[in-house]
Amino acid sequence: MALIRRSAAELLDEAKADRLHTLLSEQAKFQFESRVPRAEVLSWQRSLPVLLTDLADAGLGHVEVLLEHKLPHSPRRVDAVLCGTHPTTGEPSYVLVELKQWSQVEEAVDELVRVPAYGSSPVLHPVTQVQRYCEYLIDSTPALAAAPQCVRGIAYLHNACNVGVAALREGYAPSEFGRLFTLDDRGDLVDHLRSVLDGAGDRDAARSAADDFLGFTHGPSKPLLNVATKEIQEREQFVLLDEQRVAFDVVTRAVREARAASTRTVVIVLGGPGSGKSVIALSLVGELARQGRQVHHATGSSAFTRTLRKIAGSRKPRVQSLFKYFNNYIESEARELDVLVCDEAHRIRENSVNRFTKKEARERAGRQIDELINVASVPVFLLDENQIVRPGEMGSLEEITTAAKSNGCEVEVVRLEGQFRCGGSEAFDTWVSRFLGLEQAEPVQWSRLSASSDEDFVVTSAASPQEMEAWLHTQQGEHGGTARIAAGYCWPWSDPAKTDSGKHLVDDVVIEAWDWKRPWNAKPEKRVPDAPESYFWASDERGFGQVGCIYTAQGFEYDWAGVIIGPDLVRRDGQWHARREYAHDPAVRKADDLHFTALIRNTYKVLLTRGMSGVCVYSTDPETQEFLEHVTR
Repeated sequence: MALIRRSAAELLDEAKADRLHTLLSEQAKFQFESRVPRAEVLSWQRSLPVLLTDLADAGLGHVEVLLEHKLPHSPRRVDAVLCGTHPTTGEPSYVLVELKQWSQVEEAVDELVRVPAYGSSPVLHPVTQVQRYCEYLIDSTPALAAAPQCVRGIAYLHNACNVGVAALREGYAPSEFGRLFTLDDRGDLVDHLRSVLDGAGDRDAARSAADDFLGFTHGPSKPLLNVATKEIQEREQFVLLDEQRVAFDVVTRAVREARAASTRTVVIVLGGPGSGKSVIALSLVGELARQGRQVHHATGSSAFTRTLRKIAGSRKPRVQSLFKYFNNYIESEARELDVLVCDEAHRIRENSVNRFTKKEARERAGRQIDELINVASVPVFLLDENQIVRPGEMGSLEEITTAAKSNGCEVEVVRLEGQFRCGGSEAFDTWVSRFLGLEQAEPVQWSRLSASSDEDFVVTSAASPQEMEAWLHTQQGEHGGTARIAAGYCWPWSDPAKTDSGKHLVDDVVIEAWDWKRPWNAKPEKRVPDAPESYFWASDERGFGQVGCIYTAQGFEYDWAGVIIGPDLVRRDGQWHARREYAHDPAVRKADDLHFTALIRNTYKVLLTRGMSGVCVYSTDPETQEFLEHVTR
C-alpha cells in the first residue's frame, strides 16, 4: 500500500506546483490518523522533485510511481517504487528507490555509516538498506520469488558529490538489488533507469505492472525458508523431550491434515516459565521451513522479537523477516500462512490498532486473536497464563479456545510439565508458587524442598542490595555464566541525561536505607554509550550494570538472577498486599483492584524464574525482608 500512486509526469506537475508534499502529508494523516513530522514533509519537498525530474529527463514520465509504499507485514516504507516494463524482455520491472539528502558521510564500517546529521548514532548503509528491502519484498512475495530479476534497487544521494561520500564506496559492491548514485552520477542514473525501464513503453503497460505489484499475495517464499532452516534448525540443534515433542508432533500432524483435508486446527501449548515453549516454537519454525511451509514466528514482545531476529539472522539478515509481532496481521488475508507460531501468547491484546494504523484498516479491525487465527491454516499459541503482567493482555486458554471454535477450528491442547530453566527444578517451581500465594498451600522454606529432592538450584536472600551484587559477582567468578538484577517497576524511568561528556543513564532505582542507586536498563530507542539497547539487556554482557524491568526480562533467561521486591508488594499478617501507590507503570496503575494484585504477583513470578542456576532476593520493606530470610533458608 502506497500513500500516493500516479505517473511520474503527473507527480512532477504536482511537485512543480509545490503541492506534492502537502498531498503526501494529507494522505499520511488520513492513513495514520496522526501528523507527520515536519522533517519528513521537508524531505518529500526536497527529494521527490529531483527524482521525478530525472525520470522525465530519462523519457520515463509514463512510469507509474508508488510513493511511501509499505512493505508487507512490516511498518517499513520504501520511498518510491517505479513500475514499468523492461526494455528488452517486456516483463514487468520494479525499481525500489531509497532517497537520502546526505551530502557528507564521516565513515562507513561494514554495513553501518556515520552521518553528521545523525550525530554519533550510526545508520545503515543506504545501499544495504535498499538491498534488504528488495530481498524482504521478494522473500515475502511468492510471485516475485519466482521472478526475482523483475526487482531492482537504487540508493540516490541527490545532494551529494562523490568526494563528500567517498566512504560509502569503500567495500561497496553494486548488485541488482542495490546501486549507489549521487549528484555527480546523475548521467549514470538516467542510463541505469533506461536500462531497466522501457522508455518506449506506454502508460497502460506501466499501470498494469503497478496493478500487479499492488495485487500480489504475500507470505514467506521458498528460498527464504531454505535459509531459515540452516539458521534456526541446524545451528541450534534443539532436542525436544517428552511433552515438548508431543506438542511438536501435534502441530506437524495438524499441518499435514490441513493440507490433505482442508481442516483447520488451533494448537494451544500451556507451560510455566522455562518449560520449553520457545524451544518448541523455534524448532517448529525450523522444521516447517525445511518442509517448504509458509511459516512465521510472532510475539507481543519487542525485546523478545528483536533478540530472536538478531540471533537467528546474525549471518543471514533475510531470516529476520520470519519474526513478527502480533499486530502485523491486521490487514492479512485468510490462510495467508500455513502456520503462525505465536510465542508468549499470554501477551495477546484486544486489538492490533495503534497510531500508525490507517483509518480504513482501523474501521474494519477486529479482535487480535481472530486475526492471528484467521491468517494461518494452523495457528499455534504457546503461553503461560500466570505471565500476564499488563492490563489488556488477554491470551488465555479460555479466550483462545472460544475464539478458535467461533472461527470453525478444532482445538488441541498440550500441557507441558516441568521446566528447563531454574536448573530444571520442579521444587523451585513449587516454591515460587507457594511463596507468591499462587496456590493454596502455605509458603515453605527452600531448604525443606531442596533437601527432599536433591536440588542443585540455589535460592538465597541478601540483607542489602550491595550484598546481592556481591553474591552475583561471586557466583559468576566461581561458576561462570551471566548475572542480572531485575526489580519491580517501583521507581521512575528517566530519559538518558546529557552532560558535557555525552549521554548516560540516570540512577533512578534508589534504595536510601542502604545508600544504593543504579539505573534502569536503557529505554527503547534511547541509545546510550557503553550500555546495551533495552531489547538486548538480558543477553548483552554490559547489562549487569543496570536494573532490568519486567519488559526486558520476560521471555529471557540468565544464569544468576537477583530480584529486588519493591514496595509495591509487601507481606503483612501472613498475606501479600499489592500497593498501587508504589507502582510506577502507568498501565498497571489503572487496573482494577483484583487485576492489579494479579499483575503484580505475575510480575514477580516472571522475575524470580529467569535464573538457570540460582536466584537471590531482597525486599526494600523490612517486614517483607524478614519473611524472605525465613523462606529462603
